[in-house]
Amino acid sequence: MAATFFGEVVKAPCRAGTEDEEEEEEGRRETPEDREVRQQLARKREVRLLRRQTKTSLEVSLLEKYPCSKFIIAIGNNAVAFLSSFVMNSGVWEEVGCAKLWNEWCRTADTTHLSSTEAFCGFYHLKSNPSVFGSCPRKNMQITILTCRHVTDYKTLESTGSLPSPFLKALKTQNFKDPACCPLLEQPNIVHDLPAAVLSYCQVWKIPAILYLCYTDVMKLDLITVEAFKPILSTRSLKGLVKNIPQSTEILKKLMTTNEIQSNIYT
Repeated sequence: MAATFFGEVVKAPCRAGTEDEEEEEEGRRETPEDREVRQQLARKREVRLLRRQTKTSLEVSLLEKYPCSKFIIAIGNNAVAFLSSFVMNSGVWEEVGCAKLWNEWCRTADTTHLSSTEAFCGFYHLKSNPSVFGSCPRKNMQITILTCRHVTDYKTLESTGSLPSPFLKALKTQNFKDPACCPLLEQPNIVHDLPAAVLSYCQVWKIPAILYLCYTDVMKLDLITVEAFKPILSTRSLKGLVKNIPQSTEILKKLMTTNEIQSNIYT
């Protein structure tokens, strides 16, 4: 096992084994047909970025046209609901691209004409302030990541049943100098998956980045969990992007009501 800067665990190959296992491995040596299948799958697993207006591939040269100082990433239903209700309903946002992904666990349609629900990830920028967008890292760029984990993943000497769930913790890179709006994540807690990968990348390339991690006991779309992200609205990264918090709260409640109706098997 191996770990990177921010603790995501990577399984390392092990060379231990018996002679029988080695003989079986020799019998399973890759044939030219196996190699061809593997290469085709590798090509299919490539992540493609598409420009929404033209459905063409979103190349690096196009991303250079969208320089930004703020890059906000929301991962998971509750983080996306918070960003959609409180940030993206303030001002005019334009979808400039989306990500297409296929693998054994996550599949999108084999077409460039993806709807918003089919896309694995969407990219938006604020038309009144184009510096708020996702694009290539720059020296003056600041990254904010929002996501959730189940409260049972939080390591503490206290019983998780006594914790005031949901609650926020922050983890930031060395170059992030602004104060966090909540306590920092304590050791030996770690972060996982995409948030850990983004923070590790930012740490290596000296990009200011902060992760706000909401620990909750409800992983589905939940009003209380979404509202736990509200303290982030006072941070420099999001301050000024939200125009009307009461109106955003009403939008969030309507979103929750719509989701409850759609998820009811008796309607």
